Amino acid sequence: MRHNRETNLVKAFTLVELLLVITIISVLAAVVLPRFFGRSQQARITAARQTIVGTLGTALDMFEQDTGQYPSSEQGLNALIVDPQVKNWSGPYLKSAAIPLDPWGNPYRYVFPSELTGVESLYDIVSAGPDGVYGNSDDITNHNLQHQGNK
Repeated sequence: MRHNRETNLVKAFTLVELLLVITIISVLAAVVLPRFFGRSQQARITAARQTIVGTLGTALDMFEQDTGQYPSSEQGLNALIVDPQVKNWSGPYLKSAAIPLDPWGNPYRYVFPSELTGVESLYDIVSAGPDGVYGNSDDITNHNLQHQGNK
């Protein structure tokens, strides 16, 4: 009985072929993943801006229309959902039962009168931004929105 060598061969990938495939996948991941991360970060920045200007800004303006004043810094954004015992309060001014957190899970900082502009009739709403630290260049505020998030 003769054995044919070719019939006993098992087809498989060699170690070199597997390493080549792994290398190609790694290079592709190194190129593609940062782009997805960048878009994700930009989406979070956009969501924070929308919450600051749209949701919270609109609610604060409605509060001011009803009561004739913005909430004090001590009352904070909570005055939008819990009656701060201010005359003509007609809230809650937000649909949610709690003040939303920014897209990175941090609370928005509210200050009235504005410390960022020095204008007594304005307020500040600030997200600490991607790094979670208030007071640096990645903060997102209701002031100078054209300069924020352009990194």
